[in-house]
Amino acid sequence: MSSSNTETTTVDVVMPQMGVSVSEGTIVEWRKQVGDWVEYEEPIVDISTDKIDTEVPSPAAGRVAEIVVEPGTTVEVGTVLARLATDAKPGQAHASEGNGASADAPPSSEAAAAKGDTPAPSTDTPSPEPAVAAEGAPAAPRSDGPRRYSPVVQRIAAEHGIDLERVQGTGRGGRVRKQDVLAYLENGAAATEEPPLHIESPYRPEPAAPKPTPAPTGAYQAPAAAPLSRMRKTVGEHMKRSLDTAATCTTWIEADMSRVERARRGAGLTALPYVARATIDALREYPSLNAWLQGDQHTVHDDVNLGIAVSLGEDGLIVPVIRAAQDLSVEGLSKRIKELARAARERTLTPDDVQDGTFTITNPGQYGSIMATPVINQPQVAILDLEAVVKRPVVVTDEDGNDSIAIRPITVLGLSWDHRALDGALAAQFLAAIKRRIETV
Repeated sequence: MSSSNTETTTVDVVMPQMGVSVSEGTIVEWRKQVGDWVEYEEPIVDISTDKIDTEVPSPAAGRVAEIVVEPGTTVEVGTVLARLATDAKPGQAHASEGNGASADAPPSSEAAAAKGDTPAPSTDTPSPEPAVAAEGAPAAPRSDGPRRYSPVVQRIAAEHGIDLERVQGTGRGGRVRKQDVLAYLENGAAATEEPPLHIESPYRPEPAAPKPTPAPTGAYQAPAAAPLSRMRKTVGEHMKRSLDTAATCTTWIEADMSRVERARRGAGLTALPYVARATIDALREYPSLNAWLQGDQHTVHDDVNLGIAVSLGEDGLIVPVIRAAQDLSVEGLSKRIKELARAARERTLTPDDVQDGTFTITNPGQYGSIMATPVINQPQVAILDLEAVVKRPVVVTDEDGNDSIAIRPITVLGLSWDHRALDGALAAQFLAAIKRRIETV
């Protein structure tokens, strides 16, 4: 949106819509300040939602005339965040831009040239060499005083054990940005173990927790309290809205994973892409589950945009989306799942990576759980839960109808579904279709 008067023409920077279920976002860090010049589609502000942390490109070239929303503030989609003066010129001098000269200082050579003036001669004192940032680009001069870090930067540093004082920043005043921390990781400066995600194999032992130091006899220990992270709060709010909106029911079915286990070991894959492929085929057979329900509108989709829940540890989880998943083989699904999981861990997902999912799979069975009731990812109508693969004694029947006891790897598939959009018979048929495909891989 733009407006004009006798003084200036402005364009608004607004909170973007980044998915059907995303209604608000939080300002993390402004890349530009009032008076700074910004190019068209140059990143101007970092924002965070319950689905993704990302940067917002500038809608036009111009000079920042006003910042309306300060960092740390959460606003609804469509809210004006800042205003750009689009009739300004990039060569005009500005106090906080370039070398940081004051407004009363002589104009820069660029501005002087634009006016036709002769710039003041430079002094003989050489400028100090700029520090080199982790990615090899010159680092911005560091401002005095304690360093401050955005929530995104602090989360990445905490997950990978990074001392942020060792990371050189390229932001304003030497501020450490997300890109600086990721570059620091890529350069091998912090060697850490990747945290487990929802896509790994089960039976991973939990690390031994340190034994707490006992309090002196008779001493009172106040319980440690800390506020929920912004993402944890917004994920919780989204899940609560889902339970308030959908008529949620859950149906379970057992599946023999013998064939999947043989196939995945031979291919060096996990079980998830095989279950994902079986789910996609079942969705093509029962397309009413590959759908959104928004009010009274039940939209059935042609493409299966498959969401895969990825754990972000204490921050909650995120659901990146594999678009047109029906076109991918098991190997292709495995590769794409790993790519999206890695991007989720590194906080490099784009808005497109988390939008327009039509069906979701979650896989908490890596921790050994055998049954769960997942919450539907609105506005979808169902979500599949893949639990641990556990060896059990089961009754098997041979071709002659003779029964015997055998040991088989068994899993439980749970389907939470919206009773407004479908009924129990269809949910059971859908699960049976997945089971049939898993057991005939």
